[in-house]
Parts: sequence; C-alpha cells; structure tokens
Amino acid sequence: MEYDTVRETDPEIADALEGEVTRQQEGLQMIASENHVSPAVMEAQSSALTNKYAEGYPGKRYYAGCEHADTVEELAIERAKELWGAEHVNVQPHSGSQANMGVYLAVLEPGDKILSLDLTHGGHLSHGHPANFAGQLFDVEQYEVDAETGYIDYEGLAEQAEAFEPDMIVSGYSAYPREVEWERIQAAADEVDAYHLADIAHITGLVAAGVHASPVGTADFVTGSTHKTIRAGRGGIIMCEEEHASDVDSAVFPGAQGGPLMHNVAGKAVGFKEALEPEFEEYARQVVENAETLGETLQDHGFSLVSGGTDTHLVLVDLRESHPDTTGGDAEDALEDAGIVLNANTVPGETRSAFNPSGIRAGTPAITTRGFGAEEMQAVGDAIARVVDSHDDETVRNEVREEVRALCQSHPLYEK
Repeated sequence: MEYDTVRETDPEIADALEGEVTRQQEGLQMIASENHVSPAVMEAQSSALTNKYAEGYPGKRYYAGCEHADTVEELAIERAKELWGAEHVNVQPHSGSQANMGVYLAVLEPGDKILSLDLTHGGHLSHGHPANFAGQLFDVEQYEVDAETGYIDYEGLAEQAEAFEPDMIVSGYSAYPREVEWERIQAAADEVDAYHLADIAHITGLVAAGVHASPVGTADFVTGSTHKTIRAGRGGIIMCEEEHASDVDSAVFPGAQGGPLMHNVAGKAVGFKEALEPEFEEYARQVVENAETLGETLQDHGFSLVSGGTDTHLVLVDLRESHPDTTGGDAEDALEDAGIVLNANTVPGETRSAFNPSGIRAGTPAITTRGFGAEEMQAVGDAIARVVDSHDDETVRNEVREEVRALCQSHPLYEK
C-alpha cells in the first residue's frame, strides 16, 4: 500500500503513512480494541463524502446536496438493525465515548447518579471517571469485580444499587474477559427504577455474530464502537427502543456534536454489509477460540489470567504472582520491541500505578483477521512468555522479532 499522491504534496506525511502500513504488516497488533478493516472500508472512509456537511438526519438535513449522504446513512442504519435486531439505531456518533455521551444527555440531567464499573477493574473512562466528562457532569459511584475470582459480583452490584439509588447503571467493559449476564444487571436496574446502558464497544462484533449474548432488547440503551471486533471503521453507534429514538437523536445532534462524519458513516455501512455475510460468524468464533488458546498457552507457561480464562476476544494477565518484579510497562515495552503490540493494563486489586500497572491485556481480533488459528496462537503465546520471562534480554527479543516477521509474512495484510 503506497501513498504516491500524498507523497507528491507532503512526503513527510507519506513516509509516516507508509511506515504505519509496514508496522502493521510486520508486527502482531494485539491491542484488544484494534483491528484491520478491509480495503473496501478504507476506500469508503477516504471517499468524497469527507467534503460533505450533512447536519441533521436523512430527509431532514440543514444543508442541500445530501441525497447521497442520505442513501449512505439509511443503508448503515438498515444494516445495523439487521445485525443487532435493534428497533432504532443512530450511526452518527464519532466514537463509542460520544455514543455514551448521547445516551447520558438523552435521559439524564447534570448531577444525576450513575453506577458503573471502576476503571481499574475493567470499566471505561466514559463510564464516569473523574477526568472524563461523565465523571464531571454526574454523581458517579463505581462497583468492582470480585478481586479473587475476577468475575462481576452481580448480587453485590444489586445491593450497591439499592443503597446508592442510581438513575443509570452502566454495564459493558473494556477489560473484562467474561460473558456479561445482561439480564441480571437489568433486574438490578429495574429494582431501583434506573436506566440500564450496556456498552458493547469491545464485543460489538461478537454480539452481532451471536457468539456473545446480546443486551439488545434487554437493556434500555446499547452503545458500541464500530471498529474493534466489528471491522467497520472507526466510530460509534447507539441502539434503543423506538420510545427513546427522538431523545437519543436530539442528544447526538445537536446536543453532543455537529455535522456527522459521512465518510466514516460510509465505512460503517460497508463494514456492516461485510458483517452480514456468513463468513463473519466464522471469524467471530475464531476470535474467541484464539483468545482461549492464547490464554491456555500462557497458563501453561505459568502466567495467571484474571478470572482464570476468557469468553471473549481478550485475555487479561496478572503478572504479580508469576513475575512479581516485572510491571505491565516492562512487558509492554519488551514485547513491542519484539514486534508484539499490546498494552499494559490494571488488574483487580491493583497495587501499582495506573501508568505502570501489574497486568497486560492482549486481544485477538486483528491477528484473527490475518488468518491466525490455534497453531499460530500457540506460537504467539510461547513468544509472549519468552519475552516477558526475559524482558531485559535483547537476544531473546531479537529472536522473537524474527519469528514474528515470519508469522506475519505467512499471513499478509495488505498488498503493496
């Protein structure tokens, strides 16, 4: 993949763009929130729609010349409804965080109460962290996973909700490796007359493919990202019942953002069409199987996994027992040098700083897109273990880097 036209105008940016293609081609991208979209999605996202303002919604725009923008957005909405079985869909949020903002603004007032999972236990910034808009606008209390088991304590959550009396309970997580029992959280919300927002940003594709239980039809609102496990380009989405449609749409525009990024909406539409193909279910199942294989391989090497395994696209490794003197940052840096890109992550009962925590999080969506299966995942798990075991050993990192390149060459991404 080359950027000849960009190079004619701006060779420095062309160098960076081509360097990024090489980085993705020659390394294993295992950040759980990342994936590789198809050339069709990338082409749609770089289309002439980047030139078009389309404030409003299909058929009700504030600008002329929106007939093709309307077609694109209507197709994205129709395909999303088919994928997730939602009554109403808004595809305009620029990100999953802005999708959450749209829901908050639709039904909450500043100062209302939100009960959500603590960031260090697998929650997300936009669920109420004090540095984020959600934590600044709302009164937030947070629940935790059981530090011993790594699982959500649903009974404890219900008791906490009864004591706190929130206006909204937020479920769905960024570093929780287990399937979520949406009905139990909905029951806790019903008991205190609270809304339930299920944020499926990480598992959007797994839910669409039916390999993870769906909160659509259970939770009052469902938000998600349109990249990560769905491969539809960067952006966000909101799903709800028809009774909330007008409030949600008004909260997104004009409440939270102006003109939608129609080129991104085009990417969403193309990615949703790809996800409706039978092959996507096979892909999603392989994502989960690959995560299970990776987790089992790491456990064979003595690594401890939060909750003891995974049901999803990620594994969360707690290094404190197996590698007490190695931080997540140490592991992340060494692995990146060896061509394996993942992230340091907090773990339940974290004893270190969030800037250099005790765990690492590894995801399988991107390498599954490359075509990796069980055999490759065992090799990846072995490689991760060798690097973390000897993170100061340059020889080991160099050896693993060559093995990673060979794996990548046998499973190429984009043709140059």
